Amino acid sequence: MPTPKAPSPKPSLRKPLLYGTGVALAAALLGYASYRATAPDHSASDSPYVAEVTADPDAGVYPELAKRRDPGDKLAQGRADAPVVLIEYADFKCGYCGKFARDTESALVKKYVANGTLRIEWRNFPIFGAESEAAARAAWAAGQQGRFWQFHAAAYAEGVKEKGFGKARLQALAQQAGVADLDRFARDADSSAASAAVSKDQEQGYGIGATSTPSFLINGRPIAGAQSTEVFTQAIDAAADRARNTKDAKGADK
Repeated sequence: MPTPKAPSPKPSLRKPLLYGTGVALAAALLGYASYRATAPDHSASDSPYVAEVTADPDAGVYPELAKRRDPGDKLAQGRADAPVVLIEYADFKCGYCGKFARDTESALVKKYVANGTLRIEWRNFPIFGAESEAAARAAWAAGQQGRFWQFHAAAYAEGVKEKGFGKARLQALAQQAGVADLDRFARDADSSAASAAVSKDQEQGYGIGATSTPSFLINGRPIAGAQSTEVFTQAIDAAADRARNTKDAKGADK
């Protein structure tokens, strides 16, 4: 899992996303998970570290993030009221992010998004320089025309990142993704709205202590790295079971 030195987030007038003990807890969990996922001499027989995952957003490390669930979010897929929400912080130049997209995310979509169990929300977290930033803005621009996930698939296809993400290449990926108005796409990608949206996602990632890509939250609890499909299915199954139990308990109390 790549862990380049992350630049300091730009000062913002917005209220910090996390503060007090919440900052320390989330940062410690995600930071330790990142360390465990990339630690030298990590035995292949060791189980990958995964922070405890709860299905109840109210009991999460950062429940406000799990509750965002904007039905109009163009960079999300799955029902807004799904019992489990997975938030992904990723970079299109990150090889491990591409591996997760191809090998694991597609399987999660088929197994859990399709039946209403899971919602996936994307956060742009570009940490590899100017081309990462450009790809993030382009992905957002594709989303404005309802083609984010198609752009996501095109950008994460095997061998794509090695060709770079210059303007002409991003335009070609948008065309491949079925973006209808390429002139609008180019304007949107270069707009201040695109930059603001990407910066907002970045600040959120830094705010929870993310230092590498990909990083995830499942109902507010962190998982770091492109872990195996089994790690995610176990976490989602446990979260869904807890959600059902919580719902049943609330129903019994009425």
